[in-house]
Amino acid sequence: MSLGVIYHLLAALGYAALAIYVWQPLIAGHEHIKSGPTTRAGLLIVLLLHAAALQQSLLGYHTLHLGWALALSAAVWLGMLVFWLESFVIRLDGLLLILLPASAAVTLLAAVFPQDHSVAHADSNWMRIHLLIALIAYGIITVAALQSLLMAALDHYLHRPVTPTESRGTLGRALDTIPPLLVQERLLFRLISLGFFMLCLTVITGAIVSWQIVGVLFPFDHKTVFTLLSWFTFGVLLLGRRYRGWRGPIALRWTLAGFAFILLSYTGSRFVIDMILQRG
Repeated sequence: MSLGVIYHLLAALGYAALAIYVWQPLIAGHEHIKSGPTTRAGLLIVLLLHAAALQQSLLGYHTLHLGWALALSAAVWLGMLVFWLESFVIRLDGLLLILLPASAAVTLLAAVFPQDHSVAHADSNWMRIHLLIALIAYGIITVAALQSLLMAALDHYLHRPVTPTESRGTLGRALDTIPPLLVQERLLFRLISLGFFMLCLTVITGAIVSWQIVGVLFPFDHKTVFTLLSWFTFGVLLLGRRYRGWRGPIALRWTLAGFAFILLSYTGSRFVIDMILQRG
């Protein structure tokens, strides 16, 4: 068993333990989750474990190794790092209710399916820069997508008020702990704006790498097509937000569509190749 797999298992256990720690008061019937400096410090420790897992799994001597589960793991780590930094600026503890279980699931997947392949032209500085920027964009957009799902659940919950005789379940208490929709919407569009900026850099650096390797700026392959579709989707969403005031369900649908495209650009295709077609 490689060190990358061991560290991914430890990170999965860490995320799961934090998830149980955060969820436990709600399951016990209380109104608030456990949060604050202890939770933030615990998350930092797990992020360091996760970083060690990625370092062991992805980086070799003048080589890069990547697979569908490792790409998803790297994206989630970067997204959680962004969340951890944002938590110093705005109170976002309630979002941990969905982010921690999702992170535990992804890191477990990376441990169970560690298959990878060497990235071609990994000795190129432009290739390394391109992959780093792409993974940052991927991570930010992943957190934005998870947040949009949580916002959709909260919106549905708010439109179904509890009657005086009806008791709230654990899910209802959980949704009461997350930030208000307006606060979440501002955060969501900050994430989308940052993710779109990183996608722009991804497209630019990808074009440079492609020109250096094959002499074509935008090769007609699935990675390029789905990345450009995601870039176009988020660009339209931001324009719609600015000039048409898009928000609520329409913004959530466009966010999830853009995430689906970015997911298909690498992880989805590698999953089909590695797991279904059984080809490296």
